[in-house]
Amino acid sequence: MDVIEVRGLTVDCIVGVYRRERVVVQPLQLDVALFLDTREAAHGGKLARTVHYGRLEGELRFLLESCRFELLESATEAVCRYLLAPPTEDSHRAQVHAATVRVTKPQALGGRAIPSLQVHRTADEMHYTVEDKPFGRVEIIQESEGYGIYRLCIRPGGSISPHVHQMMEESELVLGAGLQLQGKPVARGMAFRWPRGFAHRYDNPSPGMQTVLCVDRPRFIPSDEVETAVPTEALQPQEGRSYYPPEEAAAPGEPGSSSPA
Repeated sequence: MDVIEVRGLTVDCIVGVYRRERVVVQPLQLDVALFLDTREAAHGGKLARTVHYGRLEGELRFLLESCRFELLESATEAVCRYLLAPPTEDSHRAQVHAATVRVTKPQALGGRAIPSLQVHRTADEMHYTVEDKPFGRVEIIQESEGYGIYRLCIRPGGSISPHVHQMMEESELVLGAGLQLQGKPVARGMAFRWPRGFAHRYDNPSPGMQTVLCVDRPRFIPSDEVETAVPTEALQPQEGRSYYPPEEAAAPGEPGSSSPA
């Protein structure tokens, strides 16, 4: 089995169980090894037959910053479950069959020693709950008392109606390239942190399924998904942040020009 590695991803985030760790960010280092078959990508030159490690780095960084894990055990398991989930239609990547994940917390012991945790998981071990929704479906990647990780898969022509949250803090990363947010096109890789009481909606005018990676803190509370009657044109814009690397299409004839974005 072939192995793609992403090493040394360092993210400043909230992680830990002690009082100071819950309010002050500290570096967390992530190393992942993905086991998959890359031969189709090698022969066809298509990124869709392998893993786009530039986008993967952004997705992992988003998860570590958004979830505010208490334990390294929670972080490694959540990352494994995300890596091994079946690819969505708009993600254009190969299925990962197994993953080795190491999380290191270099400042936890004041430099006297460096604690880390490494785990290995296979896709065959993983089972994901899928819930049908009017807009498409929700795939539950991982849930704990303090957080929930979800993929919101919006069908062609589907919409997530304007809604607000009063208890949950919600962070969302747009994975697909065909969505509208607040009635306007939104680029893949854009992430948004929704303040409590801030109305937001998604629409999918594209011909294919479009996906949003969502982190709720605490885990999703059904009664806190409150729909509002705000018309689309009255929805306020929200400043986002890109977690994907800048991409520039290759000119015809240049190496990589046949590979999809």
